[in-house]
Amino acid sequence: MLALVKKPHIELAIQGEGVEDFLSWIKKRYDISVLSAADTEQSVPVEDTDFWREMEANRIGNLLAAARLKAGLTQAELAKQLRIRQNMISDYERGRRKLSPCMAKRFSKALHINEEHLKYKGEQRAPVERLHASVR
Repeated sequence: MLALVKKPHIELAIQGEGVEDFLSWIKKRYDISVLSAADTEQSVPVEDTDFWREMEANRIGNLLAAARLKAGLTQAELAKQLRIRQNMISDYERGRRKLSPCMAKRFSKALHINEEHLKYKGEQRAPVERLHASVR
């Protein structure tokens, strides 16, 4: 059985005797959803999920946003440092604006990240170990 505890977000795979008793106990404290009552494994490669495709479609923007947050900067502060408008930072982070080699260099210096990470243009990368995500 696959169950989802909504807050805090926890996914559980429960098998064996006493599953119903456990669910009844946990329902007293948390809001849960049973995703699957089948005993069969219900997983798909994470690369086949909508979440993965969305993250990959804007990999550079997500990297920029994460690096900015890690540096403790707001979009406005980073924009001031780069001498560009704040809405341009937002556009880069949302994937609405393509990153030129010149801007990649400026971002990498300001955020102390490897410029090569910002040059990904959808080409095949080295294979990664396949991860699995639960089907919802």
